[in-house]
Amino acid sequence: MTRPASGEAGPANPGPGRANPGPASSSAGPANPAPRPGAGRTRRRPILRRLCASVLVFEAIVLILAVPVAITIEHLGHGVAGGVGGGLALAAVVLAGLVGRVRWALIAGTVLQVLIIVAGIEVPALYVLGVIFAAFWFTGIWMANRLEQASTG
Repeated sequence: MTRPASGEAGPANPGPGRANPGPASSSAGPANPAPRPGAGRTRRRPILRRLCASVLVFEAIVLILAVPVAITIEHLGHGVAGGVGGGLALAAVVLAGLVGRVRWALIAGTVLQVLIIVAGIEVPALYVLGVIFAAFWFTGIWMANRLEQASTG
């Protein structure tokens, strides 16, 4: 067996930033097993992900559509309406991408529901919309848990 040239990567010279695998051994498994994929994350929950992400995306759409209402009917300033509505909508879209993947996303989504209801102080219509979407949110979590339990058991 020939040794690779000094610039090439191979068993004797793994290249920059790569660990040398060491001498080959006849053991059945690696000495240091690779961390399992998704370490630090929660288990994949596709049903929860679909249901809750759908609620959050539709909620973001409604929040964006509520900005002109807040400006014209509630006479809220453009910056305040756009900042609050846009910020809440952006948070909903970001959480829609994270829910079902990381553990804290469900808690953050629940906090978002509370924040939207609290935003009803400035735009009273958000009280009603916040309560409706909070009901969708908790129903989605409940249904996902039931469906996932039924599919595993």
